[in-house]
Amino acid sequence: MKKYLLILLMGLIACSASAQYENNVKQLADKAFATGKYYEAAYYYKKLADGLKITGMGEIPYEGSNKSKPNKKNAGERLYVMFRLAESYRLYQNFLEAEGWYLKLLNQPDNSAYPLARLWYGVCLRANQHFEEAIKQLQMFDSAYTGDKQYSNLAKHEIANCRFALEQMQFPGLYLPAKLKSQFNSDGSNYALTAYGDQYLFTSSRSVGNDKRHLNKVYTVARAEGSQPAILPLTIDDGKKNVELGTPSLNGAGNRLYFTRWYTEGNKTHHIIYISEKNGSSWSTRRPLNKNVNADGFDAIQPFATADGKKIFYASNKPGGHGGYDIWMSELDPSGNSINSFNLGSVINTEADEQAPFMSGNKLIYSSKGFTGLGGFDLFETYSQNGKWQTPLNMGSPVNSAKDDLYYFPNPADARKFFISSDRESDCCLDLFTVADQSFSVAGNVVDCETGKPITGVKVSLKDSLTKNVISVMSLEKVSSYTFKIRVKRPMVISFEKPGYFAGTFPVLANGTDTLRKLDACMQSFVVGKPIALKNILFDFGHADLRPESEKELNHLVGIMKDNPALKVELSAHTDSIGSDAYNLKLSQDRAQSCVNYITSKGIDESRIFARGYGRSRPVAPNSLPNGADNPEGRQKNRRLEFTALKENR
Repeated sequence: MKKYLLILLMGLIACSASAQYENNVKQLADKAFATGKYYEAAYYYKKLADGLKITGMGEIPYEGSNKSKPNKKNAGERLYVMFRLAESYRLYQNFLEAEGWYLKLLNQPDNSAYPLARLWYGVCLRANQHFEEAIKQLQMFDSAYTGDKQYSNLAKHEIANCRFALEQMQFPGLYLPAKLKSQFNSDGSNYALTAYGDQYLFTSSRSVGNDKRHLNKVYTVARAEGSQPAILPLTIDDGKKNVELGTPSLNGAGNRLYFTRWYTEGNKTHHIIYISEKNGSSWSTRRPLNKNVNADGFDAIQPFATADGKKIFYASNKPGGHGGYDIWMSELDPSGNSINSFNLGSVINTEADEQAPFMSGNKLIYSSKGFTGLGGFDLFETYSQNGKWQTPLNMGSPVNSAKDDLYYFPNPADARKFFISSDRESDCCLDLFTVADQSFSVAGNVVDCETGKPITGVKVSLKDSLTKNVISVMSLEKVSSYTFKIRVKRPMVISFEKPGYFAGTFPVLANGTDTLRKLDACMQSFVVGKPIALKNILFDFGHADLRPESEKELNHLVGIMKDNPALKVELSAHTDSIGSDAYNLKLSQDRAQSCVNYITSKGIDESRIFARGYGRSRPVAPNSLPNGADNPEGRQKNRRLEFTALKENR
C-alpha cells in the first residue's frame, strides 16, 4: 500500500511541476507578446504547443482534415496557444509558419472566439503568393464578419491586392531583381542602401563578434569589388541602452548625414531623426533635429536629404497626418536644421502606413501599404507638377513582391540599375537587392505610303491592347519621329492618326534584347469618294470565288476598317469588255460580294461595307487600241477591285 501511495505522490508532484513549468512558459510568452517581442513569443508559444502535443495535429493546406475531438479540459488552452503562435509568427513576418498555424486553428470545431483568424490566414496566403486561395478565404471572412469595420475594409483591400497581384504575375514589368552578395546581406536585416562618392552606406542588424544581439547599425563599404563593410561610428554617450541606428542619408555635398536613432524605455520605443556633421574623415556633432521633425511622443524615421541639402523627406506618425506613418517634408536652414514641416497630403498618404521616401528633382518614390498593390509595402512612383502631386503609380512586379519592398535608391554606377530592400526571400527580415531595368524604347518615323516623305501633324498613341487604355500620347507637330518607353511585358500597340489619312495600328514586339527598337510607319492618304485600287485580288477565269492569295490584301483592308471604326466603304469590282454587259455586271457584282463576305467574316459590321459591281461601265484604260486591235494591258487594268471611302473617319 505504501508503495502505491509513493507512486501516486510522485505522479502528483510531476504533474504539479509540469503544470508549473507550462504556466511559467505561458507567462514568458504572453509578456514577450505584449511587449512586441514576437520572435521570442513564438519561441515560448511553440514550447507550449509541443507540451500540449498540438504540433502533431498536422494539416495539409487546401485539403480536408481529420478533425479529432480535442480534450475538453485543454481545448480552450490549445486554441489560445494556436492563435497566439500564429499571431507571433505573422507579426514578425514569418508568414509561412503563421499560415500553417492559422489553418490548424480554423480546422478546430470551436474556434468562434477567434473571428479574425480567417482574415489573417488570408493575409498569410497572400504573402505566400497563394492568391486564388487567399481571395476565397478573405471573401469568406468578409461575408461572415460583423465586427469592427476596419477588418472588413482590410479584407476588401487584401482581395484587391490579390487580384492586382494575379494580373501583375501575368504581365510583369521589364525588371530583373537579384539579391546582393554576402558582404551586404548577412544574418539579420540588411536594408536602406545609399551611396556617396566611392562609398555605400546601409543598415544591418547582423551580429558583431561575440555579441549575438541583432542591433541595427549603419555600415559603410567601398564600392570596389570585394570590399568588406565596417560600422560607421555614430554612437552617442547619453546612457541609453540597446540603441539602434539606421536609414542614413547624405546631402549632395556629402558633409551632412541624417539618420534614425531608436531605443526602448519601459514599453515605449522612441524613434528620432538625428543629424551629424562631417569633421575631416569622421562624423561629429550628432544631435536630434528640432520639434518641427521630432514631435514629442511620436516617431520620426527614415530621413532622405535632397541633393541641394535644402529639404529632408521623412516618415512620421505625428498629428496632422492621414493615419499611421505619413510622408512629410521639412525645409532646412543653411546649418541643416529644420525650419518647418509639411505633410505631403492625401494624394501621397493614406490611412495606412507610408515610409522610406526618395526624392530626385520632381520625382518621389516611396512605399505604401494603403494603395492597391501586391501586398505589404509596395514601391510607388509619383511626380510633382505645378506644385501638385500626381496620382502615385505602383511600380509593379517584379520590383514589388507579395511581401515588403522599400528603400529605392539609384545605382550611381549604372543608370539602368537601382537598389531596393525586400523580405521576399526571407521569413523575417529585409535584404538588399539590385534591380536591372530591362525596359526598352520604341522609336520610328512616320511617312506617306505613296511618296515616302515624312509626315508632320500626326497623333501617335501608345495603347494597352487588353484594356484599350491610352498609356502615352505624342503630337508630331513639327517633326515626324516619335519615341515611347516600354516598361512591362504586356501586349501594346502604337496607333497613328492624321486627318486625310487612314489611322493605323501596329503591335509592339516585346521580344529581343535591344534597348532601342525601330518601328517606322507609313500612312495611306485618302479622299472621300475617290477610289483606291486593291492589288492582287485574284479570281479564276469567269468565276467569283476568291483565291487564297487574295486574303492578304483583303486583310489589309480589314485592318484599315478596324483602325477606323467610323469609316464606311464601297467595295467595287470592274471587268474588261469581253462578254456581254449583263454577264460582266453579274460577274463583277458576285466578285465584289465575295470580297465583302470575306471582310464581314473578319468582324466588320455589314452596315459599314457594301458590294457594287460596275461591269465594264467604268474603264480606266482602253480595251482596244486606236487601230481596233486588242489591248491586253488596258483590259488588265480594267479588271480591278477598288474601295472608296464614303465617310471620313472621326
